[in-house]
Amino acid sequence: MFGDLFEEEGDGFSSAPGSGVKGRDCEPPPPRGKIKLCGIKNQGGTCYLNSLIQTLLFTPEFREELFHLGPGELGCLADKHKPEAKVRVIPLELQRLFSHLLLVDEQTASTTDLTDSFGWTNNEEMGQQDVQELNRILFSALESSLVGTSGSSLIHRLYHGTLVNQITCKECSYISERQEDFLDLTVSVSGVSGLEEALWNMFVEEEMFEGNNLYRCSGCGQLVRAAKSAKLRKLPPFLTISLLRFNFDFTKCERFKETGSYVFPLTFNLRPFCEQSNWPDSEYSYELFSVIIHKGGCYGGHYHVYIKDIDQLGHWEAPEEEKNVKMKLKTQKQENKTEERKTESENSLESEDPLSVITGILAQEESKCVLVDQLGQKLMNKIGTPWSKKYKKQYGSISKFLQSHPEVFMLISNGTRVALKAGVPTETSPPEQVNSTPADSCPENTEPETAGENEDPDQCHWFDLNDSTVTAITVKDIEKQFQGKESAYMLFYRKTTLKRPPEAIGNPAYKVPPHLLEMVQEENAELQHKRAEFDASSNSIEVRLHLAPHYLWQNGALHPSAPGEDSIITVTFDRRKSVGDLRLAIYQMQDLWEGDMALTLAKNVPAGLHLYDTLTDDQMSLYSAGVRNGSDLFVWNGREVSGVVVQTGVEWEPVLLTVLRPSVEELVCSDSGASDTDGSGLVRFMKGFAGGATLSTVLEALGPQDALLCQEQSRPGASGGGASGWRVFPPQDMQRTLRELFLKDGDALLLLQPEELDSSIFSLSGDVVTVTTPSDCRWLQVEFCPQSGLKEEEEEKEEEEQGKKRSKVSASGNMLLAVVKQKALEELCLQDELSGVECCLRQMDRTGKLLPPVHEHLSVRDAGIRLMTSLYLCPGPVPTATQLFLYFSVGLAPSVGQELEIIVEESLTVKECLKEMLQMTRLEGESWHLRRVDWCEEIGEPLMDENASLKEAKVIHGDTLVLIEGRLPPKGFLKLSVRMYMDMIDSRPELNHSEPQNAEGLATECSEMRFMGYVEISEEASLDDFKTQVMTLPALQDVCVPSPAFMRVWLLEGKKLARILRGNQMTLRKLKLGNGAEVCIHRLMKEEDLRQKDLLLRVQMGVPGEKAYYPSEEFVWDAGRDGSPKGLYAALAAHYGLTPDNLLLAKHLPDKHSWMPISNWTQQVSKRKKKRKAESLQAAPFYLKDGDIIGVKNLLIDNNKEFTTLEDEIGQLRLREEAVNENTRGRTATGECSLDTGSKKTGSTKNRKPEVALSINVGMFR
Repeated sequence: MFGDLFEEEGDGFSSAPGSGVKGRDCEPPPPRGKIKLCGIKNQGGTCYLNSLIQTLLFTPEFREELFHLGPGELGCLADKHKPEAKVRVIPLELQRLFSHLLLVDEQTASTTDLTDSFGWTNNEEMGQQDVQELNRILFSALESSLVGTSGSSLIHRLYHGTLVNQITCKECSYISERQEDFLDLTVSVSGVSGLEEALWNMFVEEEMFEGNNLYRCSGCGQLVRAAKSAKLRKLPPFLTISLLRFNFDFTKCERFKETGSYVFPLTFNLRPFCEQSNWPDSEYSYELFSVIIHKGGCYGGHYHVYIKDIDQLGHWEAPEEEKNVKMKLKTQKQENKTEERKTESENSLESEDPLSVITGILAQEESKCVLVDQLGQKLMNKIGTPWSKKYKKQYGSISKFLQSHPEVFMLISNGTRVALKAGVPTETSPPEQVNSTPADSCPENTEPETAGENEDPDQCHWFDLNDSTVTAITVKDIEKQFQGKESAYMLFYRKTTLKRPPEAIGNPAYKVPPHLLEMVQEENAELQHKRAEFDASSNSIEVRLHLAPHYLWQNGALHPSAPGEDSIITVTFDRRKSVGDLRLAIYQMQDLWEGDMALTLAKNVPAGLHLYDTLTDDQMSLYSAGVRNGSDLFVWNGREVSGVVVQTGVEWEPVLLTVLRPSVEELVCSDSGASDTDGSGLVRFMKGFAGGATLSTVLEALGPQDALLCQEQSRPGASGGGASGWRVFPPQDMQRTLRELFLKDGDALLLLQPEELDSSIFSLSGDVVTVTTPSDCRWLQVEFCPQSGLKEEEEEKEEEEQGKKRSKVSASGNMLLAVVKQKALEELCLQDELSGVECCLRQMDRTGKLLPPVHEHLSVRDAGIRLMTSLYLCPGPVPTATQLFLYFSVGLAPSVGQELEIIVEESLTVKECLKEMLQMTRLEGESWHLRRVDWCEEIGEPLMDENASLKEAKVIHGDTLVLIEGRLPPKGFLKLSVRMYMDMIDSRPELNHSEPQNAEGLATECSEMRFMGYVEISEEASLDDFKTQVMTLPALQDVCVPSPAFMRVWLLEGKKLARILRGNQMTLRKLKLGNGAEVCIHRLMKEEDLRQKDLLLRVQMGVPGEKAYYPSEEFVWDAGRDGSPKGLYAALAAHYGLTPDNLLLAKHLPDKHSWMPISNWTQQVSKRKKKRKAESLQAAPFYLKDGDIIGVKNLLIDNNKEFTTLEDEIGQLRLREEAVNENTRGRTATGECSLDTGSKKTGSTKNRKPEVALSINVGMFR
């Protein structure tokens, strides 16, 4: 698919683009592989056509009959455009395609000309079609095309058969019959185990007309009992069987594919299914030779075909795994034979084979079938011992034994009767009878044939023809197509009496017409010529020769001595020739060359030309030596270039480094602002070094030994203050090579003299040298930002003057921010305007929010401000080193631009800071506290310790706080909101006809819960203490609660009941109650103490015959003992006094207005498999929790197994309407409209292309 995209170009170097003179588009098609069979190209969706064409090709009788028709009868393709000529295009194109597939030396053939002859002009080849439909249409098109020729009866002779439908009167024995013709038999797949059972149901089983379904006999003229049956009257030489794999599900209203097991035999006998039974046995015997396979579903997929090579045209080789098993099987067979002989001799007197006994019983029956219930009695009558005593211990029950031998027995009439399969050998059968040998089994008394163990060279083999791909397969591969998404779809059988002549075996040209042979020979000759031309052109490569006299060694690599001189010679050479041939050719080109000549592979690197491997073996081909198209070869003496010894190989590949030295002008005139030409303060130059050179060698070449050599750590300008960092190489690195230090082309090295560290540009701290960016990038842009709150009339004036109030201020990373502010005032001419007014410098984030003022006692670098960025000069005080700048708001989380600002000492306590904020906002009272704003811009946790300093409370510069009304509870205390669920028992009707209970069990609306007040309590208090304190709330003074045990506490989440707090002695901290949590109390009529594993459910029994329930009741279920559905069934059965089998349970889903059934069925697990953990109802998919409603059905008195109520149906209808309205609004926005507002599926569905009928256009030849 990707061609040579991933081909490697060689080791250590790569060639120039292009791998040859000609591209892939000019490459001729490759010849056939070792299998010697030709595939067919897929035009896009023609895999179904390819599979059928290959089947017809490997039907020798069809192929030869088609070849028998000459141009005199079919016409000539050259005349097909002449209106007066009657050219039968389809059979002619089929002849040409067959001859191409047989004889042209190509791996694949094209069906484009054939599909053009079908009249397909609207991209029909891109669509997927059914191969069974194509088989019928193609045969019809061939029959129409061959009218008036000697082949007009071709299809009829080879594929035509007849069957007869008969109705026999049981009173007068009158037979009414109707004959039908067929070219293929369509058999059912659903409900049957295999092909023979399907044929038995079609042609052996009788349909009875009796009772209320009597038949009016034409013979006696009365309504009588009758039997309907069908038989095969005429058998065709080739039997085509179409399997009904695709079916329709009327429940889901969609098509589906039958993927169950469906066994079909390699050979079988049709005598039981035929009307005539006195023909020779060979007339009924058929063998399988083609299986068309469909992979995929009913809306699309792929076809390929398994074909038996009757004429042995292909070269078959066993798969590797079969070859490995072959020897093991032979040895095992010999051992098994010896053991079987011993066992048979020992057990022959003790017992008989039950398979032969039952086979003999069935063979002696006149109807050839017996009731399974009567088979045991017949067996005891024959052998004198019942099955249970003689065979049951070894083989199991008699029905299990029959099911384990599907190749011999066939269970019919829903398994009540057993019959022998067709062709099974019996004691009364003649020895010459053809046996049925299914592909998945072998008779017990014969050795199984091992796929791949085919030593007979004359045996026919199987191949898989999958479009362009042809692979050898074994007989065992066929049984893999019995079931699954990739399974058999069409079966092709041929009579075993059809024998091939010896001259046809292995001869693809057998009976091919001379004019087609001549055409094939011409095409093969043209292909050979194209391949020879392409082979010569693809092996011609261009090589660039670099001559040593024209090169100098410089900067770690080779460079041309005269750039203007042409130092490269390009030659074209055959890569199949040897290195010695190339050397000789160069000698002949260079007459003046003296001495040895070495050819070395070279490559241009950033430092120059580098040499790699020298070609020393003159007998090696250029291709094997790694010479490719566009390769560079250096021609030299192998030792030196211009007197310099040159090192070769990957390890000496040069690295081109960027070396930086301080600029003399920058060091001398740094105070005056002078700089070098590029303004960097550093002199840059490129220097190449061998990758195998050590760092000390590099330092020696660059400067004195006491100089510092540094490697760049970050790019200039990447850190605050416009400085860049360089790491000094430690002494141990000086003996390491550049390759070991992972230095690569373009890496920068800084060379510093010790005295140069005294300048203002360079500073050494440990092993890091900081280089301050020169003056051309030492600036900060400062913009004056007037005080907020200006009137709208003044805003326009400010915007007009904005250009005048912005300026660049020269700065460095070491400059104090106070100096930057002073320069900005001078540059902006604001000294007089802001005289006596405090100003500060602030940064702005991406949202336009002004950040806290910077500390002016810090330098630009220490404050984290990058040069070449903007600062804003704003009115306002400047915080000192001990002060904090804070944002704050009152009541709500602040929005951008709405915060208040305050500067306080970090030593202030939280309470003092709160007091100052209250004074600034002119708020009074002491019932206030401070809360942080978290990273989500939401109000977070309060500052609990009001006596702690802001620094101790971890309040930092720039934090945002919120003033919240209300006192803080003492440390370690919780403030909980308490609500009470108001009972409505007295107003509830007797039956719950009006409204089912809520899924929360008690309440879902906030209006059902009344606010009682707040409770402040220690988090170490117990739940019992909390209940006692709740009872003291003023709002509960009139509520009678005898003790805390008569109170249930729910935790609220989102104003809904979430879970019951259980464990009266557990602390509130262990119950995971947070400050500000909401709880709801419920008064009980009796004491309650729920355990940790108990679940409080609301169960309601269904009203028999109605879509309603009795009032719900609370039910405490111990889920810790058995939390599975079985445990819940057992608990409720004991509660209602019933058995679990008489109950049906479901959980109510109020959001969906539906019920989820809870099944009591448990899957049986094999003893060998690990027993699965019992399913818990508190886990997926039920997630059972406190307050859930469980519906209960008593199956003894209630036949209605539906849990849905009328209210549920109304709710579901409302949900569907809301979903449809939402979809309608969405489609209206995109220009669409809803056509189906009542559809159950509101989600998006996959749009399938409309199905197009398959057709083939045929001219008139009558």
